[in-house]
Amino acid sequence: MADRNRSRPRLGLRLCLCLGFRAPDQVEEAMEAPPRPLRLRCSVQNYDWGRFGEESTVARLFEGNSGSEIELGRPYAEFWMGTHESGPSFVVASPEAAAAVAVAEAECLAPGLVTLKKWIGENPGALGVKVVQKWGKNLPFLFKVLSVAKALSIQAHPDKELARMLHKMRPSVYKDPNHKPEMAIALTEFRALCGFVNIEELKDVLVGVPEITELIGNEEASKIISSKDLDGYLDAKAVLRSIFTKLMSASKEAVLQLVPKLKDRLDVESKIRTLTEKEQLVLLLEKQYQADVGVIAAFLFNYVKLSPGEALYIGSNEPHAYISGDCIECMAASDNVVRAGLTAKYIDVQTLCSMLTYKQGFPEILRGVPVHSYVSRYTPPFDEFEVDRCLLPPKESVVFSAIPGPSIFVIVAGEGTMRISSPAEERKVSQGDVFFVPAQNEIRLIAGADAPIHLYRAGVNNRVFG
Repeated sequence: MADRNRSRPRLGLRLCLCLGFRAPDQVEEAMEAPPRPLRLRCSVQNYDWGRFGEESTVARLFEGNSGSEIELGRPYAEFWMGTHESGPSFVVASPEAAAAVAVAEAECLAPGLVTLKKWIGENPGALGVKVVQKWGKNLPFLFKVLSVAKALSIQAHPDKELARMLHKMRPSVYKDPNHKPEMAIALTEFRALCGFVNIEELKDVLVGVPEITELIGNEEASKIISSKDLDGYLDAKAVLRSIFTKLMSASKEAVLQLVPKLKDRLDVESKIRTLTEKEQLVLLLEKQYQADVGVIAAFLFNYVKLSPGEALYIGSNEPHAYISGDCIECMAASDNVVRAGLTAKYIDVQTLCSMLTYKQGFPEILRGVPVHSYVSRYTPPFDEFEVDRCLLPPKESVVFSAIPGPSIFVIVAGEGTMRISSPAEERKVSQGDVFFVPAQNEIRLIAGADAPIHLYRAGVNNRVFG
């Protein structure tokens, strides 16, 4: 674990800005050298929807990060980097120390290492002045890698007000009072359901999928099918809300009858015509979640297909379900999920149906804005985070300039050298290495001679700093 260095940094614009109208203790802190970047030992989640063994990016990263061998028959679903208590990161001094944590965990021993959350609490200056002013001694984002083999639940994440209420009512289910806007950047071909289809597509669904009409009733379906135009946004929203709520609230008996009926109909029709992509997806979901209302509900959502490097952001109270593929994910520091289908976990249909915005239309796809020859930035409309994607060719280098907030770096592939300035330090890096970089640290990354480096950086959205 790095200690604070009490020597003065180089004078410049950064110091001048820090010497504004601030309390004496803040001025003293501004004149200290920033804490050094910290190597992290991160947590893995073995949810049953994860990809197995070496096929999982999560498994390969966890192996490189911890020194633990990959268990071929075990799913590796999520690799967590941050301070959330459901999957904490630990501060370690070396790869050997990371391996020691893995051994201690396997033997159910207390490794005695400091969590990143505790370290930040003792060194809040690592977050930077503006981050502390806005979020206190808390890292505002959670960084993850996901490897998805089986569809995740139909879900949404509450806004701050609802999150506080749910946490107070059911703290064992909703484990924190924070909202959870998020963004996914595809590492491989990545599939997801996100947001509701537009009105015209919804009409086609209600005509072409009679099983939905059987569940919600002819009266509800006819409100959409027979209308030439709905009277404004509020009417469209109200009708969609009514349809979706009735569908998701259908009795188990009705769902048990109609999901197999839907499957049989599509199997027959596939012999005389080519099924649509959405219909093929529904058959896949039926194999994974037999007799689940989420199989039918999938027709109401946009089917999003991301290529590597493309991204999707999801605001509070928006429905979505990841289907397959590997991705980088960043979000506000929360683990709150309201589920209502495609899952064996706790579902809360009433809360989900009441909280959604019922916006319609295809979501925005981000492709990153170049900030350097080898770096693209993904900036969602949320203060808590942004993500940089770096593809660095062999022997090339790139500089990540010092910024007034914290970052987390993860090496997804390749190996090379990380150089830290003021004072100079050099570290070898390779797949699975994760670093917490406190505010005001400049990082130079140099790729090795044999292969490119694939790196991601998560940090606070630069708009917070003005």
